[in-house]
Amino acid sequence: MFSNARAVQFVAMATPEDLRANAEFIRMADEIVDVPGGTNNFNYANVSLIIEIAERWSCDAVWAGWGHASENPLLPEGLGKTAAKIRFIGPGAQAMRALGDKIGSTIIAQSAKVPCIGWNGDGIYADYAAEGIPEELYDQANVKTAAAAKE
Repeated sequence: MFSNARAVQFVAMATPEDLRANAEFIRMADEIVDVPGGTNNFNYANVSLIIEIAERWSCDAVWAGWGHASENPLLPEGLGKTAAKIRFIGPGAQAMRALGDKIGSTIIAQSAKVPCIGWNGDGIYADYAAEGIPEELYDQANVKTAAAAKE
């Protein structure tokens, strides 16, 4: 695919725990950026930190792996707002919001005629557009009282 094996440079974030474990992705990286250890809000789920590192290392694109920030729509939005318009390798923010949300994704599925199990949002359909699912459809699909939940 590439005529030069060095055409793509792999910059990887690594926690102290990753370094101690000699994680395979570290051995594959061209550059390693030390990040704080501990819970993921200090490192792999920290959208601000990821964007800061991507800018500092002049990255053209970011792939966030699985879980952590890869499911946070603020990451592709934030990367797109950088001076370099850094690309996010993965779904866009709007798709994350729509499909990562149980109510929104079920409304989209039943609108596309996908068989869905019965729920309080039965019969609610959306013409999914650039602005996403209208707020009033969320309101119709939500249970707001204990009595409504029993129905």
